[in-house]
Amino acid sequence: MMLEPVHALFNHAGFRAFWVKTRVPLVLAVAVAVLWLADPRWLLPGFLVSMAGEFIQLWCFASLDKNRDLACNGPYTLTRNPMYLGRFFIILGVVMLLGNAWVIVAYAVVYYFYMVNRVRREEVRLRAVLGVPYADYCAAVRRFVPGRPYRGNPVLYWNWGLLRQNHGWANLGGTLAFWIAAAARVWWL
Repeated sequence: MMLEPVHALFNHAGFRAFWVKTRVPLVLAVAVAVLWLADPRWLLPGFLVSMAGEFIQLWCFASLDKNRDLACNGPYTLTRNPMYLGRFFIILGVVMLLGNAWVIVAYAVVYYFYMVNRVRREEVRLRAVLGVPYADYCAAVRRFVPGRPYRGNPVLYWNWGLLRQNHGWANLGGTLAFWIAAAARVWWL
């Protein structure tokens, strides 16, 4: 298949190790560049898209008891990987600030390969950790596209303790800090 080299890159241990070691300075550098190049016309649309993604992320954090239970409440009853979808929209809103359709398309393509390959690796690990219940869940719930609720599990689910345990407030704080900086850049500079 002609996309195998791309998948191989996203699964390459050295590339992944490099990303883990450099992601914070790289993300900060990209954030500064986006703020510098921000198109004021995209501030509100980008913010709204980003906040929709942030809500999905918070809902995930409030529904996920990592490595203890099979997460199949809240957004996890509709799709197996809602956190990656939420993150996609958080970053998409940021990328929209550039006001360039080609950059948005490039981001979507790169994120697709990141997400598909990361999820494949995680699913192998989760099958080993959670066993048959996870295999049954995978057979019934789509990987990315939301569908019918899993076995009637509650969609309207929110656990404040899990939100705190999963550091959901830090995620929200980081996203809001970026958007406050973006608003300051657009309105006052």
